[in-house]
Amino acid sequence: MRSSLAPGVRFLSSFSRDSWYRSITLLLTFLFYTAYHLSRKPISIVKSHLHRNCSLVIRPPDLNTTDNDTWCDWAPFDQDNYKTLYGALDNSFLVAYAIGMFFSGIFGERLPLRYYLTCGMLLSGLFTSLFGLGYYWNIHSVWYYAFIQAMNGLVQTTGWPSVVTCMGNWFGKGKRGFIMGVWNSHTSVGNILGSLIAGAFVSTAWGLSFIVPGLIITSTGILCFFFLVEKPEDVNCVPPQHHQESTEREPLLHNDTINEGTSSQSSNTLERSDEDHTEAISFCGALSIPGVVEFSLCLLFAKLVSYTFLYWLPLYISNVAHFDAKEAGDMSTLFDVGGILGGIMAGVVSDYTGGRATTCCAMLLLAAPMLFLYNYIGQSSFATTIVMLLVCGGLVNGPYALITTAVSADLGTHESLQGNSRALSTVTAIIDGTGSIGAAIGPLLAGLISPTGWNNVFYMLISADVLACLVSGDHMFAVYYRSTIEMSLRRFSLIKEKRVDQHV
Repeated sequence: MRSSLAPGVRFLSSFSRDSWYRSITLLLTFLFYTAYHLSRKPISIVKSHLHRNCSLVIRPPDLNTTDNDTWCDWAPFDQDNYKTLYGALDNSFLVAYAIGMFFSGIFGERLPLRYYLTCGMLLSGLFTSLFGLGYYWNIHSVWYYAFIQAMNGLVQTTGWPSVVTCMGNWFGKGKRGFIMGVWNSHTSVGNILGSLIAGAFVSTAWGLSFIVPGLIITSTGILCFFFLVEKPEDVNCVPPQHHQESTEREPLLHNDTINEGTSSQSSNTLERSDEDHTEAISFCGALSIPGVVEFSLCLLFAKLVSYTFLYWLPLYISNVAHFDAKEAGDMSTLFDVGGILGGIMAGVVSDYTGGRATTCCAMLLLAAPMLFLYNYIGQSSFATTIVMLLVCGGLVNGPYALITTAVSADLGTHESLQGNSRALSTVTAIIDGTGSIGAAIGPLLAGLISPTGWNNVFYMLISADVLACLVSGDHMFAVYYRSTIEMSLRRFSLIKEKRVDQHV
């Protein structure tokens, strides 16, 4: 008697060859960008260790020093201007990242994607490790650490355009909010893992808080070199966007068939569309797409808030709740857990309602009072801290995740582009590059404002959140009024035609 196929094997065999490659690509790109964010996080964890309240630290018996206030700190961060120096380090990374992002897509389009992404991760691993080696080499120059941060910011721009392009090659342009929301959780997963890894070493040898993440992203770069497949055509798979483009063209082909009654114009339409795909959209052409400028500005303010939390939340928790560096780092991961849930929720809601701008505006509107409450009651109890961090993380990172993924995909496939498949990477670079400017400004402002009190930092964050809400709301109302006007004109035209017919 022939034995039945095992359930697990039957399940695995149900996936086609194309599905396996797409699943592998999804997993690899998720791991790659998780590693990018994992290597960015250690600096926020180590900050609270480089400058501490030394009166609370047990002095080693063999330590010969008369400085009772800063003996446990790491120069040059042992002075009163340490918060300003922290802001300078953050700004070195983020300004370089913002500038490099506008050029990274250009290089990525002209270089093999696998090599470009591999080199980016290897160099990022190198510079992340060099920052940690400053501990073992006993380097106390702020210029050294600022230079390393700036170089790391430049090479890290290789990540986002590359993984988005790879996802576009394999999954087409029609990305639903839920799928992109789940995939975009790599940002928060990387932040969580980076916090936990850096926190494990920060109290003993903070150099390892950078070296270990550097080795991890280096290993993912090697994984990319050996296993990443850039395009389905490279392994004789069918590009899914062909099917999606056919679906999008059906109304056009249907009208051509009705009007002309021939199939020749249908083939001509396909040929013209294929020719459009070979022409890259210009920078100004991408800016003229309705919604690109508005969502770019919205992301600027939203990313300002998100990255300020990314770089300063552990230090805030340490100063206000009086946790040590490891405990503050572990607690800050709850903000990223909320970010994962917020990104998925934003995608689901926007899919159900069909309104990306409405979803962003609503979440940003709720985020402002929650940030205010977190600053005043967030540290009142352990349970309150957990709840407020989850809620704030979801409301702050939800719109950020939605704009960088589903909204960028929607704008990159706007009807005004007439099927130009190369617009997605350009639109993504513009939106994320503009958002990175906000990411650079936020931590810098936090470093300048924090000496005057944490309340002022939160007022700055709330103001940025309100501005992001206003920008997204402006786009939402613009779309509403434009559609209302178009509908009114259409009705007027129909009434006018009806009157002409009655007169005849």
